[in-house]
Amino acid sequence: MTALFAALPQDFPIPIVTVQHRSKDSDRLLPQLLQDKTGLTVCEVEDKDALEAGKVYVAPANYHVMIERGYLSLTTEEPVRFSRPSIDVLFDSAADTYGPDTIGVILTGANEDGSRGLANIVRRGGRALVQDPKSAEIPVMPEAALRAVPAAEKLTLDAMARRLIELSREGSKPRLGRKTAV
Repeated sequence: MTALFAALPQDFPIPIVTVQHRSKDSDRLLPQLLQDKTGLTVCEVEDKDALEAGKVYVAPANYHVMIERGYLSLTTEEPVRFSRPSIDVLFDSAADTYGPDTIGVILTGANEDGSRGLANIVRRGGRALVQDPKSAEIPVMPEAALRAVPAAEKLTLDAMARRLIELSREGSKPRLGRKTAV
């Protein structure tokens, strides 16, 4: 995840919302660790945060993040696939809210969370980018995503950064970027 963020320009024109599965007792260091690697502004999601271009929003431990038109909300609904935060919850809300303007990204990970939500993004006309499982530290999540969305673009992290930059420049509408990792 840090390599991907480091490769994005400081003026990246879309918001990025990222979910990393963490213990409910984990500390709040993840945003700072990411901030040290990128010129983008990184923050942990607070309920009702406005979505802003060029900002990286990190899901807090033990909360699902949902995307609503123009802002983020937090919920403590039941875990999905043993996870809270859940990538599927985030992706489903992004697909429902922004449809074809959503870019779903799946990186390395140890479970299948995100694969159903990624399929929903594609059904709604959005884009699916998946880390090549051969380049993933833990290939379970990207493999599940590719089974759910065989037409997803399979990319190395370097190629993924370039592709996100290309997609962010397409069309006049802002695109909602989604970055997920475990």
